[in-house]
Amino acid sequence: MTRWKITVEYNGSEYAGWQMQDGQPTIQGELEKALKAFCQQDIRVHGAGRTDAGVHAKGQIAHFDLDYGDRPLDGFELSKALNAHLRPQPISVLHAEEVSEEFHARFSAKEKIYSYFIVNRRSFLALDQGRAWLIKTPLDTVAMQEAANHLIGEHDFTTFRATECQAKSPVRTLNELRIEAREYDQHGGLAVLIHARAQSFLHHQVRNIAGTLTLVGESKWSPDDVKKALEAKDRKAGGPTAPADGLYLIKIDYPEG
Repeated sequence: MTRWKITVEYNGSEYAGWQMQDGQPTIQGELEKALKAFCQQDIRVHGAGRTDAGVHAKGQIAHFDLDYGDRPLDGFELSKALNAHLRPQPISVLHAEEVSEEFHARFSAKEKIYSYFIVNRRSFLALDQGRAWLIKTPLDTVAMQEAANHLIGEHDFTTFRATECQAKSPVRTLNELRIEAREYDQHGGLAVLIHARAQSFLHHQVRNIAGTLTLVGESKWSPDDVKKALEAKDRKAGGPTAPADGLYLIKIDYPEG
């Protein structure tokens, strides 16, 4: 029995999220189908992050245990085989490697990095429809960063978690919350990215933060209003939940060795 760690990229637009759900297409479900087609075994795939419906990933990590007998199998051949069974779906295994049986995609993770992608322009999205949140009102990204700074560190994030969040504690530590703005098109359109880094996140935390920060960007809120919302410890005090379209699981870091 060998434990395999895989890195997966996917467009989550047409899926009900990562986690298996009866009668719904999910990323976990499609990976397990691909494994079944490859080795005729029912194998559970464990993901590092349970991304919601419509959320994308560039670096989701998962693991599973595979008994392939005495036949040789390396990471390249395994990822190639899985991708053959996944096509033409927008799910791609980028890398596969053997790991120790102590490795767990979720519980061994040291840090997770999410990015929220906003396109700030008036024109309709032709290429990134379903992959970004289009905001037509000009955004003040300097003010957004000033507001974001209030959320960095350890806080009670009740204001920024979903009301149905099942985490035992609302306390989390944001190691980084950074606003990046860069040219999106040749006519003044901006790509605004909200990068969030932490060991773990609450349900909808990044989307709720993104929705709140855009209120600051649109000059509807001041940066201090975000601080007051955080201190209120009340979801009703926060801003809207940003659409799933713009959220990406970028990378998951693990302790060396």
